[in-house]
Amino acid sequence: MINKRTALVFIFFLSIWIAGLSFSPCIYAKNLNDGIILADDQGNILYGQNNEKQFIPASILKILTSLAAIQILGEDYRFPTDYFFDADSKNLYIKGFGDPLFISEVIEQLCLEILLKIDTKQIHHIILDQTYFSKKIRVPGKGNSLNPYDAPVGALCANFNTIMFKWSLSEGKFVSAEPQTPLLPAFYDDIKKSRLKQGRIILTKEQSILYPGLLIKTFLEKNDIKVTGSVVQGKFEFKEGEKYSFLSPFKTKEVVQKLLKYSNNFIANHLLLTIGTKTYGAPATLGKGVKEIKLFSKQHLSLDQFTFVEGSGLSRSNLISPAQMLKVLLEFMPYHSLLSCRENDFFKTGTLSGVRTRAGYILGNDNRLYPYVIMVNQKNKGYESIQKNLLNRVSQAVFRK
Repeated sequence: MINKRTALVFIFFLSIWIAGLSFSPCIYAKNLNDGIILADDQGNILYGQNNEKQFIPASILKILTSLAAIQILGEDYRFPTDYFFDADSKNLYIKGFGDPLFISEVIEQLCLEILLKIDTKQIHHIILDQTYFSKKIRVPGKGNSLNPYDAPVGALCANFNTIMFKWSLSEGKFVSAEPQTPLLPAFYDDIKKSRLKQGRIILTKEQSILYPGLLIKTFLEKNDIKVTGSVVQGKFEFKEGEKYSFLSPFKTKEVVQKLLKYSNNFIANHLLLTIGTKTYGAPATLGKGVKEIKLFSKQHLSLDQFTFVEGSGLSRSNLISPAQMLKVLLEFMPYHSLLSCRENDFFKTGTLSGVRTRAGYILGNDNRLYPYVIMVNQKNKGYESIQKNLLNRVSQAVFRK
């Protein structure tokens, strides 16, 4: 456990470096259980402690997933959603390709585009194709709780496979907690079972398969399109020239920014799965994504001998050292503004039971970025004060406030 003495030793050494005095920070490193690195923008290590020891990274691993997504998919990549209307059967076919931000606002945009592209006032069945993702995806570390990070992934998912609700005193019933999202009667019983007056529930795998279609049906009917059939799951192939592709309004960098801001595990693993299909083809599997990101890490970061099992940091099987994370940060530096920012600190935090991590950049008064990594893999009630004292001391001494 990190105690007060540990924190004071670290701040003492950092203060000496700040003052420009020579010292050997490794004197006490072997007695400490934390991984810490502070470097300049060229990768020169200014302070290091257990640099090569591997720790559970928790959510700071999302920086690696984000970097891989930007460089493999491309900064301007937009997730497509294909659709086709059969004038004979009046069936509407929709195929998903893993868009993690297929949210209500986007779904409504899709419906408005459909209205412009097809000439009909009536639709029979809405048929959803989920086959771009394997049915057998199991994300390590994911459980069965009502927390959003346990929501299932899929090729066509709406609102992160979650439903937000609240109790309306004026209406005497549950209503949507998001004005842009209708609360569908099909989920009333699940909300009641939660015994919550407001909050969020996650959908089961079976519910998540049809939920996007139910929202599409609702938005189409809102625009005077009559839907006479059902929302069903199907598998189909579009013929050349008969389909339309609706492109997400969000480019990769915007997706990454939301991923990092909200530490969204769902987005992280959707990016991982999509990365795998770009090289190895559909259906998306966790193995393909993991393989491609590890190959990317080796070829572009000279990063090898680390354990990477999923893209969000949710699994405790992920292992990486501070020195390896520093390589990620140096490559991610052009995108540092996508991270959360507080004063002169651009950062990503990670938290699991007994695990606290933080990685990012401090902007110096010389206008340079100083990447840093803090990895604590044991229960430590003083983590917040340690990192706060560290950043405050750095800011007061040499960095721009």
